Amino acid sequence: MKKGQAITYLLILVLLLSGLGYTAAVGIGADRAGSMSGIKLGLDLAGGVSITYQVVGEEPPSDEDMSDTVYKLQQRVEGFSTEAIVYREGNDRINIEIPGVSNANTILEELGKPGSLVFMNSAGEEVIRGSDVINAAAGYMPDSMGNNEPVVSLTLSAEGAQKFAAATRAAAPTNDYIAIVYDDVIVSMPTVQSEITNGEAVINGIGGFEEAEQLASTIRIGGLKVELEDLRSNVVGAQLGEEAISTSLRAALIGLGIVILFMIIVYYMSGLAASLALFLYTELMIILLEAFEITLTLPGIAGIILSIGMAVDANVIIFARIREELATGKTVPSAFKIGYKKALSAILDGNITTLIAAAVLYLLGTGPIKGFAETLALGIVLSMFTALFVTKWIMNGLYALGFQSIKLYGKAKERKVIPFLSKKAIFFVASLAVILTGFVFMGVSQGRNGVPLNLSLEFLGGTSTNVTFNENLNLADIEAEVVPLIEAITGDSNVQTQKVTGTNEVIFKTRTLSTDELASFNTIMAEQFAVAEEMITSLSISSVISSEMQRDAILAVFISSICMLIYIWFRFKDIRFGASAVAALLHDVLVVLAFYAIVRVSVGTTFIACMLTIIGYSINATIVIFDRIRENMSEMKRNEALENVINSSITQTLSRSVFTSLTTFIMVAVLYVLGVSSIKEFALPLMAGIACGTYSSICLAGALWLVLKKKFVAKAED
Repeated sequence: MKKGQAITYLLILVLLLSGLGYTAAVGIGADRAGSMSGIKLGLDLAGGVSITYQVVGEEPPSDEDMSDTVYKLQQRVEGFSTEAIVYREGNDRINIEIPGVSNANTILEELGKPGSLVFMNSAGEEVIRGSDVINAAAGYMPDSMGNNEPVVSLTLSAEGAQKFAAATRAAAPTNDYIAIVYDDVIVSMPTVQSEITNGEAVINGIGGFEEAEQLASTIRIGGLKVELEDLRSNVVGAQLGEEAISTSLRAALIGLGIVILFMIIVYYMSGLAASLALFLYTELMIILLEAFEITLTLPGIAGIILSIGMAVDANVIIFARIREELATGKTVPSAFKIGYKKALSAILDGNITTLIAAAVLYLLGTGPIKGFAETLALGIVLSMFTALFVTKWIMNGLYALGFQSIKLYGKAKERKVIPFLSKKAIFFVASLAVILTGFVFMGVSQGRNGVPLNLSLEFLGGTSTNVTFNENLNLADIEAEVVPLIEAITGDSNVQTQKVTGTNEVIFKTRTLSTDELASFNTIMAEQFAVAEEMITSLSISSVISSEMQRDAILAVFISSICMLIYIWFRFKDIRFGASAVAALLHDVLVVLAFYAIVRVSVGTTFIACMLTIIGYSINATIVIFDRIRENMSEMKRNEALENVINSSITQTLSRSVFTSLTTFIMVAVLYVLGVSSIKEFALPLMAGIACGTYSSICLAGALWLVLKKKFVAKAED
């Protein structure tokens, strides 16, 4: 690159940073497109619409029917937002909370009347009800010309299949139709072409795939076993309080500033280039979050923190390689070229592995898991782009401008090989001791409290109490004056508060309260705030994280782990690399689980985000070490001990492991120091997880691979 070109390119960079920075801060046009203020925020950060449905009929439905209804409603409302939550309220009510919207009537109109779907023949006689439909899914199927057309596939119950067979047998000779009627409106009138006896039907002739998805969604919501009617709807405030956004934003800016300063101090001119690229990354992240209409919640923030750490990580890997080349006497341009080439495989493998996990979590997960997966995937793509292209472009430009001294980039120092593997027995025993200690604490908790961990409302459910105060208290006053009084009654700091917008009503969600505790609650409200007893109503609520959502989360993590194992096996041509990487991940999960048990940190929706963050972070760190082992093995001498190769590989990548962990830890630590209590409960175990992930990558992953290689050498290499 010539000097004139460098000046032009760097001027373009300055203009780009300025333009994107203005867009991220202010936005474009009257609707402020691309601005930070346009990002959709979840219920925990900004609030939304709360709708309560009442079961139609005098007899309350069974727990099984109610649980099934909650799960199907959860799938339906995710069309409005992946962060929407559904839970039971009392015996015959279901509450839906949808973030990022402020018009309850619009949601009610679009959602319709759950459980009111019927299939009718042309004579107006009922064929089957929506409850006879087990599942409805949109997809594609070849038509008579061999072209794929959008369709909706239906799976019927055994009883529904019999009734549908009789109806289609009567309609098939004349190609009569069977209308699908939802909420007294015909939504589809497919013609019957043949008798359908197996309970598997296909609706074709649909305009497009989006229309097919909408029809499938309508059939699912209308196929509930219970019929619901809307009881009330409110616009509610943020669950985490008004300070959560401002403190999180301030913490992110401070953390980012510290990371940038650290990069410049440690990596000189390369660190400056990475810092400029990191600014671009942050601006693009804000703009794309708004453009893709991704709903940002606390788990989403976790995904962003992880992706920032990975963005820094990619640069650290590259800079370490460049310094190694400079230490061998290469020129700066040559070191740039070779360093990027050698770092590419580790960066791609680490990021693609995590991207695979994000894709599986998005496809199979629900609620906060989807939000985490979205922000993580977006961050990974941006981090690879900025590290592999933008940073390289800036570094070449700075070099062309005259910043050519090797001292401005630094040389790798000769480091004595650390014998990590000689201590592997100590590492294994120490890890096992921590994990067993965690199980002991969980056993004690199970005996005392009936649950192994300090499960929050999201897992256990509890009591929701609506209080209408005599004055309109702001959320800060509620957190300072009211919540401590409630915590004194419950003996538990896990109290969630929401304001009903435009009223004096406040919703308090706590663990399940006894009759005496409810009486104490009412007394304190009367004595301290002069609230009349009739202005206080309490109902039991189910867990937000249903058993189905827990099942989906476990399944998503399991399948993503299998996919990561297969990818590592494919890339490294050795399944033992994949097996040891997954074993290290399992270790990290169990150690952090032990941390939750020992410290008694509340386990809620952020627990899932924390565990997913640790898995993504740890696998990336392990891949970098395995990549160096693979490279060094190809160059090892004939009689060289494998232990020496592994120790050398871990030592060579040690600065990367430490520095990346440190920068990510800094981001989370600032969040912990400045954040509100709920943010702290998320940040604390995440810090423990980052430390654990670093430890397992350095001290365990290579050792596990060596053990597997020696134990299964004959089977693997014959």
